Amino acid sequence: MEEKKRHSFGGSIGFVLAAAGSAVGLGNIWRFPYLAAKDGGGLFLVVYIILALTFGYTLLTTEIAIGRKTKQSPLTAYTKLHDKWGFLGAIASIIPVIIMPYYCTIGGWVVKYFFVFLTGHGADAAQDGFFTGFITSQWEPIITFVIFLAVSAFIVFRGVNKGIESTSKIIMPILLVMILGIAIFSLTLKNTNDAGKVVTGLQGFKIYIVPNFEGLTIGKLFTVLIDALGQLFFSLSVAMGIMITYGSYVKDDANLGKSINQIEIFDTVVAFLAGAMIIPAVYAFMGTEGMSSGPSLMFVSLPKVFAAMGVAGNIIGTIFFAMVLFAAITSAVSVMEAVVSCIMDAFHTSRTKAGTIEGIFALIVGIIVCLGYNKLYFEFKLPNGSTAQILDIMDYISNNLLMPIVALATCILVGWVIKPKTVIEEVEKSGCKMGRKRLYTAMVKVIAPIFLILLLLQTLGIMKL
Repeated sequence: MEEKKRHSFGGSIGFVLAAAGSAVGLGNIWRFPYLAAKDGGGLFLVVYIILALTFGYTLLTTEIAIGRKTKQSPLTAYTKLHDKWGFLGAIASIIPVIIMPYYCTIGGWVVKYFFVFLTGHGADAAQDGFFTGFITSQWEPIITFVIFLAVSAFIVFRGVNKGIESTSKIIMPILLVMILGIAIFSLTLKNTNDAGKVVTGLQGFKIYIVPNFEGLTIGKLFTVLIDALGQLFFSLSVAMGIMITYGSYVKDDANLGKSINQIEIFDTVVAFLAGAMIIPAVYAFMGTEGMSSGPSLMFVSLPKVFAAMGVAGNIIGTIFFAMVLFAAITSAVSVMEAVVSCIMDAFHTSRTKAGTIEGIFALIVGIIVCLGYNKLYFEFKLPNGSTAQILDIMDYISNNLLMPIVALATCILVGWVIKPKTVIEEVEKSGCKMGRKRLYTAMVKVIAPIFLILLLLQTLGIMKL
């Protein structure tokens, strides 16, 4: 009876756009470009694309197939696959619960920057100390966080069809046009640096796409591999319950293999364009030093780039942060939906009740995260050597620890307990052949688990790069 009541996507396009919307978030637009800049541009790009077509494909296929086969959220899906593996569903369900509050906090930062540029004050955002001044203030980050959470919750409350699917159909094409437009604009940029030399966006683009093997060692290549592996979790929204949830809304007659390929292509293209949009612009105005600014690239370096563009900078900055805001909302919606779906399936409650419970929890914890930069500020040393605040600790637990653990355990379950044919049969259920069947079997049984163990060892500080 429960399965008949379950909502489903109206069609394959709705599913692909919703899943791609989840995948295309801050992880693609914010994290991908700075990792590419850090890891030798083209070299990172090549490694990432190879891993996306193998490792990423394996995890994405597994989770979507599990969702459609069980017609359950992650909390209950694993029990339905194998009654002794229910614990894995519990771990997978904790991940989006942890992610939602801090993701909405970062989403609030994007809201702030969008309004700053929209009101014509983009030059203020380029000032040294602007970002730090904003996140360390007491009330403003909380207000922007609440706005972002409210918009995301509103979409989830509207349901799978009226909320998630219809919103994705509107936002995703606009998002793609914006990214493509800014990427093309970045390539046309020219700037005369302090030394009187003309630097162009095209030069920055060359650094981005041409692999740099100079001084390449086994250790450096391994660092690039680990970075690209970690990025794939963000880029494809795997190992956090989202793709199982979205898979559970896919109809049995849908061509799953085709949809997975489309999600994979969409995500990789957007990740590539995000780099093409940011790296040439930063290089043109700030050189290689600006490209190495790490996580602060979007909130510190880019506003300086927009300010250097003059009058056009405010317009481009507004479009850029509107695009980032769209991307962040589609991802936040998918994270919240994963939690809401778990509550609905486990407790057989309504969407309104489940959404309210998750909304209140995210609100309380999100306020604590915002206060972590002022009233509740402290510094904590993580096993990987970095210094962390509340947001960083939550990010480390969810993304660096729990997600690789869930992915590893899922590979063991599918590869060795219920066997790969369970997933292959689900993908081929509608009569369509699964193209990368042999690759999938080898990846899920052996190669992906080895990669995930290496990633975990590095995360825990056991294996130093």
